[in-house]
Amino acid sequence: MFGQLLSIGAPAWQGVLVATAASSRRIGASDSKTRAQLLDAAEVLMREEGYAAVTSRRLAARAGLKPQLVHYYFRTMDDLFVEAFRRRAEENLTRFERAIAEDGSLGNLWRLNADPRAAAFSIEFVALANHRKALRAEIARYADRFRAAQVEAVRTALARHDIDDDELPPIVALLLMTGIAQVLALEDGLGVTTGHDTTVEFIERAIARLEGQ
Repeated sequence: MFGQLLSIGAPAWQGVLVATAASSRRIGASDSKTRAQLLDAAEVLMREEGYAAVTSRRLAARAGLKPQLVHYYFRTMDDLFVEAFRRRAEENLTRFERAIAEDGSLGNLWRLNADPRAAAFSIEFVALANHRKALRAEIARYADRFRAAQVEAVRTALARHDIDDDELPPIVALLLMTGIAQVLALEDGLGVTTGHDTTVEFIERAIARLEGQ
């Protein structure tokens, strides 16, 4: 169930406050249009070329701004990456909660997590976190929050079909789905797609049968 949400969804994977160290080091206004342009540009570069492409010079060029503005709004690249992740994670968690409130079915849970673009974005952030301690801590906080919300949604969905925790623990169902989505996204990024369509079709058929569709 991971794909769409790794859309890359705050300090998600609920109830845990985020670190404020990066916020205390801000210079430019947090609601600045220029700041948003830089964050948007960072996301585009990460999706298209990977995190290594996100340098202050490349970022400014992509945003159509002067390089010095990058460090006016973000004193370090760590600050920029943490804020880019936090912004998308908060949006992701809000979107997840809204979507589940409208449709808490297993099918919808799978769709929310099966977006390959979101999965690829999340994978890129995780790879970057291996080199940046501040980002690693932020992702861990988000993962805890988001996973708690996801597990509860999966438990509720399974209970509708009289599947209790002993028969299929919600965390197991969640990790199976998110793991599959991550593998598909990772391989797709390498140009390896053998078996992907078959796997997705199998999962969707299994969910449809369970839900009587």
